[in-house]
Amino acid sequence: MNNRQRLLQRRLFLQQGAVAGTALALGSRLPGILTQAAAAARSRADDGDRILIVVQLSGGNDGLNTVVPHRNELYQAARPTLRIASADVLGINDDFGFHPACRALADLLEQDSLAIVQGVGYEQPNRSHFESMDIWHTCRRKEERGSDGWLGRAFDRHAETAGNDPPGLFLGANKLPAALVARDTQVPSINSPEQFKFQGADAQLVADALQEGSTAGEAMTAEEDELAAFLSESTAAAVEASGKIAAALEQSDGGSSYPDTPLATKLRTIARLIESGFQTRVYYVEIDGFDTHAQQADAHRALLEQWSGAVAALTQDLARMGRLDDTLVLSFSEFGRRVAENASEGTDHGAAAPVFLTGGRVAGGIHGDLPSLENLDDGDLRYHTDFRRVYATVLGQWLGWNPTPILGQSFEPLNVLRG
Repeated sequence: MNNRQRLLQRRLFLQQGAVAGTALALGSRLPGILTQAAAAARSRADDGDRILIVVQLSGGNDGLNTVVPHRNELYQAARPTLRIASADVLGINDDFGFHPACRALADLLEQDSLAIVQGVGYEQPNRSHFESMDIWHTCRRKEERGSDGWLGRAFDRHAETAGNDPPGLFLGANKLPAALVARDTQVPSINSPEQFKFQGADAQLVADALQEGSTAGEAMTAEEDELAAFLSESTAAAVEASGKIAAALEQSDGGSSYPDTPLATKLRTIARLIESGFQTRVYYVEIDGFDTHAQQADAHRALLEQWSGAVAALTQDLARMGRLDDTLVLSFSEFGRRVAENASEGTDHGAAAPVFLTGGRVAGGIHGDLPSLENLDDGDLRYHTDFRRVYATVLGQWLGWNPTPILGQSFEPLNVLRG
């Protein structure tokens, strides 16, 4: 092979092979990608480090038909076709019951592993999916908003607490959630476990291309030289890391059983990473489809069944591996739905809604009252608990990070955790 052919091979590899073989997806920040992949091979320094898993229910979950005030006459009157009858709910107490699709959550509540925070929202609620989710993600209004999210700001301040592993990890094919965007910290995304296959023949391809390039004898662009130099230094570590990640994801569940659903697959992946010894502190996943404007009943039932079944399976798996007491799962949606159903047997964008926390150290049960079904805000439930109080609790009492500089002001934490 002559020098010109070597140069072309090297350039082809740099343009295509490195991107195709990379285990983590971070847009154009390729050197950081491989650094994160290499770091992910190292074991946890302290098994006592607490973990947060965020489950985003995208689209606006109908809180009233999730935690159902089935005896409330105003609820019954507002939903002639969508109301859940008292005979069908899974009882929580005399006044509330779960949607019948939430059997798995009802079981967690009986085990004192589920906390329900009622009436969560924010002042002057925005009923746009995008704007409301951005408010939840950044804790800022549009006119005050920067480029970073609440967890991203936390990572910038506390990235060292994750050791050599990325402090956060997003599992999903969508764009990185704004909550995870940081100024100085790279947060990787995983589309699927199959991405972790940068080994074997791929590793040899990397080595061969770099070796050929080193003797090409023709000048490269500055960008190509920078990338090649980085690959030369980090290829071995990245290959080793991807192999260990792949092995972690393929290891036995130890008898644990997960439903065959997309969300359960993501949570199973997180469980395998936790069990393998990763130091990542925050994992983030999404489940979409909660924008139920028409024919809500069947769609909402299927979504609730997928969500509750996946979270319950994860909880059981964490208990099996002895990690339930130091893992907290936060499930939230950008807003609830209107109290009254619409003419299409669905519900429109609302405001306040419940937030759910699961884990071995939650104070199980319902926290806070259901907002009044009579004193509404333009047809919506009025919030009484600012969502930033939930974040303050998670940041301060769970992760041990000072929430005030992250949230921009002080918020009183909730009494929803034990120990």
